[in-house]
Amino acid sequence: MNAPPNSTETRDICLLLRAHCEQRWLIYELVPLVRQLEQRSLPDEQLGLALAYLEALWIEAGGRAAETDALYAQLQAPAIDDISLHEKARRYHTAVRRLRDALERRIDALLAVGSDAQDRGPLVDRYASS
Repeated sequence: MNAPPNSTETRDICLLLRAHCEQRWLIYELVPLVRQLEQRSLPDEQLGLALAYLEALWIEAGGRAAETDALYAQLQAPAIDDISLHEKARRYHTAVRRLRDALERRIDALLAVGSDAQDRGPLVDRYASS
């Protein structure tokens, strides 16, 4: 007969999976757009739409980060035999937080260039060329 799963171990595994999912999403969805905008490789007529899309993705990233951080907050001290998995989950979360922080600085700089702080109209309108 199988023993019931350890709830601490289950939380560690959930955090590992959630952090992995968030990291992959940031790397494959957000980073390529940030690079294109930083390298100015988009035509001028697409810049407004790209900045609006970046802001929308960044809002979604905030939701994903909140989900990951909520799982992290549920972690408890591990049993002695679970220490390795627990530490891996904590380190992975830390790595994803660092990626988020690095992206935040880059995205804030890009959005500051493309947006007027007083203008709070629809996203596309904020970045449209005058």
